[in-house]
Amino acid sequence: MLRGSSTSGLRHSQYKHATQASGFLRGCRNRCAIHSLASRACIVVLAVLLPSAGAAEVSPAKNNPAANRFFENKIRPLLAEHCYKCHGSKKQKSKMRLDSLGGMLAGGEAYGAAIVPGNPDKSVLIDAINFGELEMPPKKKLSKTQIADLTQWVRIGAPWPGSATIVNKKNKALAVSAEDRAYWAFQPVRRPKTPAVREAKRKGNPIDSFVLSRLEKAGLDFSPPATPRQLIRRVYFDLIGLPPTPQQVATFEKNPSPKAYSGVIDQLLKRPEYGERWGRHWLDVVRFAQTNGYERDDEKPLAWRYRDYVIKAFNDDLPYDQFVLEQLAGDELDKVTDDSIAATGFYRLGVWDDEPDDKRQAEFDGLDDMLVTTGTAMFGLTLGCARCHDHKFDPIPQADYYHMLAFLRNVRRYSKPGKNASIFAPLPSGGRTLAVSENGRKVLKTHLLIRGNSATPGKQVAPQFLEVLCRTKKMAVAKLPAASPNGKSTGRRRVMAEWIASADHPLTARVMVNRIWQHHFGQGIVATPNDFGKAGIRPTHPELLDWLAADFIEGGWRIKRMHRQIMLSNAYRQSSLSNQTVAIAKDPGNTLLWRQNLRRLEAEAIRDSILAVAGTLNSERGGRGFFPRISGEVVAGQSKPGRGWEVSSPVDRRRRSIYAFVKRGLMVPLLESFDYVNSTSTLPVRPTTTVAPQALLLLNGRFIDQQAAALADRITREAPSGLDHQVRRAYELALARAPNSSESTAAVAFIQRQQKGFAARADQITFWPDVPVSLERGYRARLKVGDYLIGPREGWAYHRGIWGGGYENIDVVEVPRGPFALWTAEPFSDATLNTRFKLHRGAESGGLLFRSAAKGDAQTGYELHFDPRRQRIELRYHLADAVPKTLASAKLPLQTGHWHDLKLETTGPRIRVWLDQSTTPTIDVVHKNGPRDGSIGVRCWRAAISLDRLVIEQSGRQWKPSRITAGLDSKHPAAPKTVSVSRIAGRQALAAFCKVIFNLNEFVYVD
Repeated sequence: MLRGSSTSGLRHSQYKHATQASGFLRGCRNRCAIHSLASRACIVVLAVLLPSAGAAEVSPAKNNPAANRFFENKIRPLLAEHCYKCHGSKKQKSKMRLDSLGGMLAGGEAYGAAIVPGNPDKSVLIDAINFGELEMPPKKKLSKTQIADLTQWVRIGAPWPGSATIVNKKNKALAVSAEDRAYWAFQPVRRPKTPAVREAKRKGNPIDSFVLSRLEKAGLDFSPPATPRQLIRRVYFDLIGLPPTPQQVATFEKNPSPKAYSGVIDQLLKRPEYGERWGRHWLDVVRFAQTNGYERDDEKPLAWRYRDYVIKAFNDDLPYDQFVLEQLAGDELDKVTDDSIAATGFYRLGVWDDEPDDKRQAEFDGLDDMLVTTGTAMFGLTLGCARCHDHKFDPIPQADYYHMLAFLRNVRRYSKPGKNASIFAPLPSGGRTLAVSENGRKVLKTHLLIRGNSATPGKQVAPQFLEVLCRTKKMAVAKLPAASPNGKSTGRRRVMAEWIASADHPLTARVMVNRIWQHHFGQGIVATPNDFGKAGIRPTHPELLDWLAADFIEGGWRIKRMHRQIMLSNAYRQSSLSNQTVAIAKDPGNTLLWRQNLRRLEAEAIRDSILAVAGTLNSERGGRGFFPRISGEVVAGQSKPGRGWEVSSPVDRRRRSIYAFVKRGLMVPLLESFDYVNSTSTLPVRPTTTVAPQALLLLNGRFIDQQAAALADRITREAPSGLDHQVRRAYELALARAPNSSESTAAVAFIQRQQKGFAARADQITFWPDVPVSLERGYRARLKVGDYLIGPREGWAYHRGIWGGGYENIDVVEVPRGPFALWTAEPFSDATLNTRFKLHRGAESGGLLFRSAAKGDAQTGYELHFDPRRQRIELRYHLADAVPKTLASAKLPLQTGHWHDLKLETTGPRIRVWLDQSTTPTIDVVHKNGPRDGSIGVRCWRAAISLDRLVIEQSGRQWKPSRITAGLDSKHPAAPKTVSVSRIAGRQALAAFCKVIFNLNEFVYVD
């Protein structure tokens, strides 16, 4: 029997935790396709805890005719009907067979033997069919009789007529062969010979020879060079992510010589904006974010120091091999600096569940995140696919995954800030940062985990490099130190880091030069930058890739030098025009690089360019970052609306986008709509989509309104002499060129039409609520009063309304007493008010306030309340500490999106209301106890309310609230009252034109 085998004495505790590994299995499904729901169910139920170390002898039960008949009549048909489909001769999920006694005793890949003959209580199969810790069959539980029969069969020794001694041979492990090492990406980097091409075309550098050699074989040639304007814009966006000024473009157009061009590159590489641009590319790869993810999505304190380190590293032109060393083992280097400590924040950037179902499994999930990101980011292999089994595509045995994991095994888990400070480290210069830490010098053991499950440890493994990336198996053995010099870690991470950062590593240099190439051409030589393995896409120019990698290493791993090499090539300086019909027919995807690729700017570059062109960009650098303003609709999407978000000043909100606070669960719509990074895992390539919300966000929204108004102000200042000059200046600032005659004519006509429209709407004022019904208390406390209700500013005072305390620090608005605004420039007592109002589509309610005042956050006085859902109008009386009292009401066919006429007259205690030009009052009330004076105001909920032609007659004169509408630049919240309607409308029309400029393809694409 099995008493002498490695699987004897199986306990439920050894397999019960498998059902708690859902988080890990979700990660596996993202990495490989084998984890279907069905296979997971079978993994959980019928498999072996540990494979037998050798052969297992199976002794059949003694020949008993009654027992044999019982098996043939009851058990074999039951197994055939319910088990053989998944665990029979044709299919063996989890490598488990249940069509023989030997198969049941030999087991599969995840758990012990399915049965222990003579002992049903220790048999996994019996527990499973009883739906204990496990459940089988997964679709429907067996009947009580069937369960009793299987239990009795095991109890009597599991007789199986015809069974004989069966040998369970150990599965053959994946062996790395010479053929595996011969794959192109696993070969050592060697500088190939530069191919010969027609001499007349060798005006660039060796890069052109490699590209031209492929083109000539296809009968193709380079496209003409880009124009000086196209080229300088391309260089600016590629290196610093910002547009050149009109003066910079004009200067280069006058002298586009090779020397001047090289000088532009050198100048941009020295600017601090370079590190901000290229640091962002690296942050994509290492899944940078400043929060943990999951429901609470709490902040990772001081994560911004890692971001600032990356920016500084690029600006300082830190050699890439040192860049890798510092991130992987900056705390273990001989010389430890502020930068090297902050660099190890790399390990802390992943998502973290503060309430895992299985803490041990979560620990290995965290280690997996570190290892997988290291593999994809540093040397372009998907190590995570070997966590549960041998890699399905690349020659990476499962054991090699755990050999690599052993380098990181001693890293302490991320934890909540506070009592446990293991996530922080002191800086040599003072202060602290988010950083890696280990469990001291004592080395934690690393075991291969069967099926990747922490509850099923296998053999112990030692740190070892990936065998396929080493020329011999012996070279894969790592020479481990006794401990690191600082005495706080094992020193093993440094061994791994030095191997990865070595010039002998076949992938590190290749992967990085491919990333640099990708951001200069829109696609890498290897189109799958994170996967150089066999599941990735082969390089389009393998010799060129190797030449670049060798040149990178020989040039001291200097990234700025590699920029120059690439950007000085003729290949880079080609036009992006695709008007070569032969080339289009032969190479429609431009894999041979017969032209430059037209590329859309990333989300950050679009936003930053808008700020730069508007003249409002704040160049402040570093620090925790700023919180962009987000609308109430977006905030409402959180489980606790506003939790973890703060309110930055208008000046801070104009900083570069790389300094925007990155919260995993709350993305900024403008950035997200333009394919902002997915911060939950490494992102090698930003997708480029074209969807309607992109245009809508560039035409609407508070940020675009403000920047369009700022650009309109700038144009007016710099070109005050007329529309033609202002249109020209807008084109120069945004596109670095003058408009042609048809563009100028169309732009002027558009502005004139818009001016007429704005003048016709000059008397309209609009208010809209910008908070959800509930808000996290801390976030609500940070909001300004003007953030609750948006509307005109001149003469208007805004108030939060009444919010009640809810569950878990959530405040809930009392909608009838919600946010409101009061016109404070003129009093309202005995008067007649004429206007028309419109509740915008989606509005839940709206109200016209009069004889009102604010007492704290509460409104006192009267409200004419409009309820489109109940088709009613009500006259309400508000006291500061009471529910509003309805004084009168009437049915009214209120239509959202339509205008309704309104006349209100107050005389002493009498209040009369006429609606839609009715000759008799809709409401006529005498209320003796109410106020006789106060202010007029507005309240609305869910959607906006607009008032038009609002005129008040009082004491023999007429007056009206400010004509200035919302959305103007904060520098100019309102014009003086002496400003004419035409001038205001003209400014609004020019701002509308600026929005159109922001929407042009020419603005958001790099030619």
